[in-house]
Amino acid sequence: MHVASARSSLNTAIQTPLGEEVYRGLTGHPKSLCPWLFYDEKGSALFEQITALPEYYVTRTERAILADYADEIISTAADRRLTLVELGAGTATKTGLLLEAALRHQQRVTYHPIDVSESALNEAKLRIETRLPGVTVKPRVADYTEGLGAIDAAGQRRLVLFIGSSIGNFEPTDAVQLLRGLRQQLHAGDRLLLGVDRIKERKLLLAAYDDKAGVTAAFNLNVLERLNRELGANFNLRLFRHCARWSEEHSRIEMHLESLVSQQIFIPALELEVKLNRGETIHTENSYKFTPEGLSSLLERSGFKPSRQWTDERNWFSVFLATAW
Repeated sequence: MHVASARSSLNTAIQTPLGEEVYRGLTGHPKSLCPWLFYDEKGSALFEQITALPEYYVTRTERAILADYADEIISTAADRRLTLVELGAGTATKTGLLLEAALRHQQRVTYHPIDVSESALNEAKLRIETRLPGVTVKPRVADYTEGLGAIDAAGQRRLVLFIGSSIGNFEPTDAVQLLRGLRQQLHAGDRLLLGVDRIKERKLLLAAYDDKAGVTAAFNLNVLERLNRELGANFNLRLFRHCARWSEEHSRIEMHLESLVSQQIFIPALELEVKLNRGETIHTENSYKFTPEGLSSLLERSGFKPSRQWTDERNWFSVFLATAW
């Protein structure tokens, strides 16, 4: 009875999205963990801190673009009334700029934020509905495009927001697959607003992912702490080091957790023993950087026609509006 119960518990753990991803990633070569694992409640809070860091230009640069061009973006997208949907919304701090512009355009707006973090969505709903009473917020706890087709736009044009350069976390083939999957759940004429980080000086890129205050390091290490909390693993965080690297070949920042010693970790919920050599890393995130031409090609291969592009004066970041066709 005890053995059967233990096996049942193992089967249950390994069949969860968390267990399945951890088992796949830590039994692979090289070892890796998917970036969505960052975003438990603590990880989401740490990421909000990252967005305010002086080195992390991404959020403030994109926010400045939206502040300057929100009305133009909305008027370009809105050939009819808009319903806004946001993938990976988090606390939606920048989205208020677009929602304000949408209210100026059509008085009332329905907004569907989608994110894996329920706490972040609850915070977004409370803040937005308090500050913008013309907006109805309908949050959905899910991973990106899951259930997107079930969102009823009631004859309105859907404007899907995928901002923050989140598309850069996906391998190129996975990015195409994601956008194609999104396109299949939209009607012809629906819009996509995609924020992307552009290729720039290596020093600026590395600083953004390895800040002096160590917040990004804490964010990266929290993924191991999450496995300790939720799967009973025995990772000693002091035996790992946060690493950020720029890959010229792939035009991407890579985040890794480097093992400082040879060690063995046990994850009871998965009955998994993980062996790490000194200097071996667990690859936790990629952040691809784009050229406008590369991003246009990605959109076209995915079933979207690029319509407009807005950027900052230094050309560090771009926001693309594209139409499903």
